Amino acid sequence: MLINPHPDRQKGVSLIELIMFMVIVGVGIAGILSVMNITTQHSEDPVQRKQALAIAEGMLEEVSLQPFTYCAPTDANALTATSVANCAGVAGIPSEDVLPSTSRVSNNGPRDANNVADYNNFSMTPILDVGGTQIAGLASYSVSVVITQVGDTLTPAMTKNDVLQIDVRAVSGHTNILITGYRFRYAPNAIP
Repeated sequence: MLINPHPDRQKGVSLIELIMFMVIVGVGIAGILSVMNITTQHSEDPVQRKQALAIAEGMLEEVSLQPFTYCAPTDANALTATSVANCAGVAGIPSEDVLPSTSRVSNNGPRDANNVADYNNFSMTPILDVGGTQIAGLASYSVSVVITQVGDTLTPAMTKNDVLQIDVRAVSGHTNILITGYRFRYAPNAIP
């Protein structure tokens, strides 16, 4: 026969200890689940991010492909001018050395631009193709363009107006993509 040498010692757990354990574990699990819930709600959808990146890259390419010479692209001397002073002058169209404070590109109908500078402070919501038609599924996206003259910030320094920094931002929900491109003046070599 076994005799308990310590008859006054407790065996197992008491009801109070069990309840305290369940409360502590419950609070811990609730905390972990709330962190996971917040993380899931604020995480980016990979498809949304890829779409915003594609929109930003497309807009950067559209802007970068515009002419960037000393003169307005329709100027008779656009291919040969080596400074703004050599431009023949086209009424109503300033040289590339002048960045407009507002975009000269319209969202109503086809986007028609004469040069890179026309896109300064351009914005679009929802996303439209270059012909002005809304692209299905992109109603919640927006894109904006800011152009800055940065030639004097480079090493070696260039004329400020000879290099444009093109910042394109595409936004949708929690997704915010910013890409930057640079456009160097290549005149009097060629107009693309």
